[in-house]
Amino acid sequence: MRSQFVAIAFSSMVITVGVMPKATAQIPFLPNLQQLNLRSSDSESRTVTGTVTGWVYLDGKRLFQVAAPKANITERLENIQKNLDRISQDYFQKSNAELDVQIRTENALPVIHVNDQPLMTITDQDARLRQENAFALATQISENLQEELKQAKQERQPEFLIRQGAIAAGGVLTMMVISWSLSRWERRSRWYPVHLNSSDSSTTQPITTQLNRQQHRNIQEVKKRLFQLAQATVWGGGTFFILGLFPYTRSLQLGIFIGLQIPLKLAGVAVGTYVAVRFSCALIDRFTSAFVSSSALLTPETSERLQLRVSTISGVTKGITGIALVGFGTLMSLIFLGIDVVPLLAGASLVGVAVSLASQNLIKDAINGFLIILEDQYALGDVISVGNVGGLVENLNLRMTQLRDAEGRLITIPNSEIKIVANLSSRWSRADLTIPVAYETDIDQALNLIKTVAVKMDEDPQWKHQIVETPQVLGIDNFGDRGLLIRVWIKTQPLKQWDVAREFRRRLKIAFDQVGISIPVAQQAIWVNDVPRLKSQIDAKVNSSAVNGQ
Repeated sequence: MRSQFVAIAFSSMVITVGVMPKATAQIPFLPNLQQLNLRSSDSESRTVTGTVTGWVYLDGKRLFQVAAPKANITERLENIQKNLDRISQDYFQKSNAELDVQIRTENALPVIHVNDQPLMTITDQDARLRQENAFALATQISENLQEELKQAKQERQPEFLIRQGAIAAGGVLTMMVISWSLSRWERRSRWYPVHLNSSDSSTTQPITTQLNRQQHRNIQEVKKRLFQLAQATVWGGGTFFILGLFPYTRSLQLGIFIGLQIPLKLAGVAVGTYVAVRFSCALIDRFTSAFVSSSALLTPETSERLQLRVSTISGVTKGITGIALVGFGTLMSLIFLGIDVVPLLAGASLVGVAVSLASQNLIKDAINGFLIILEDQYALGDVISVGNVGGLVENLNLRMTQLRDAEGRLITIPNSEIKIVANLSSRWSRADLTIPVAYETDIDQALNLIKTVAVKMDEDPQWKHQIVETPQVLGIDNFGDRGLLIRVWIKTQPLKQWDVAREFRRRLKIAFDQVGISIPVAQQAIWVNDVPRLKSQIDAKVNSSAVNGQ
């Protein structure tokens, strides 16, 4: 079966932020995002010198990095950011204003002034961070600052805003076209596999058809979630891109990115885990479908049993795979939340050892459940008897077995408690019938009639597929209180013995009525040895009744 999948590629973006001012923090523009690295030199500087670092931003772009002790970094960043905001606003509001960036010396340290307004002082810690001379570093920052301020002012001109607006409109149109294409592709792919399955339905086996349907449902669910994820990526990514086009909306872009960074990661893990579980179920169904499609396995004697066993093994495998994928997704979520999972795993292993020692019954359940499935003692859909209870196996996993009895009660049995089990539907079943006839019946006529009814039922098109072999009339099995007991064996398909037995009894009763053979009821004969005493008691009762009557 061919399936169409949507491949969605995500580019990972990592941002290193030391301590940033809350009011003025902005996200870098998209091309700069790829240049950021968590393993930068600021972590080494913090380890060696005891200082921390932070970035100063202008319109969402990183300008330069500063260093300070941990207790002073926030205050210093706020002061520099406020100075830069004040200077930039004055420069942007004056259309003909010139930009004058100077480096002055105060207390033997370079101080950067912009249009006669102080911006920041280059400290020895800043110089050690960049491994340069303080004045050389001040020169680099001044040149970079002058270029960025001129570019930021140019971006606020009407011509630039109109051009960016056209790009934004093109982006919106592109998002609409991609979204419409994805929706149309989803509608087309939703029905394509169904058409393929319907063309081959006449040649597939029942178990293969069932597995193909399950596989189709899982594939459709995977594609549905991937299409939804693609739509969210198109609109979310497009909106994020448009916000980065204008200098006025980049702060909003930052808020969205920082506010949704962890939730998006967790949502991605959740969706990825769900899709992986569904896709693994589809792969398991695909593998089992190909396995049972082998002509050497699909024989009339083994097809029904194979269906039950494959359903059981497939369900258990899906459960184990699902638990493993959910566990992996949980670990990934903890990693994204910044939790060190190595000590957690070490502690979990110790807890697991302690729990295993205290929960030996669970281990016994799992081992016995594995052996039950491996040895094919019973499977889903079998009718079994365990001790004093019995019923249809509705659920089977490594820990427990659940039965539904004739009264509809759900019975749960731990696998470790199952010592002796009677399977009433393994590979084939048998209707064991005992037919009572009266002692005065012509026994040869009764045997021939019972055999004739059984053979006709075996030849009936409605029942010949359920009866595996020609019924056997074993003969007189016993002399009972009700009469002669004739035993009949009818070998049937699994779980069909009760239906066959009911129909055979109905037909046999009709045949007995036609020839005058009666089915006896329970009778009892009383033999009395003291006849004179019995006669005297009867005469006394008769005389007493006569006197009372007078």
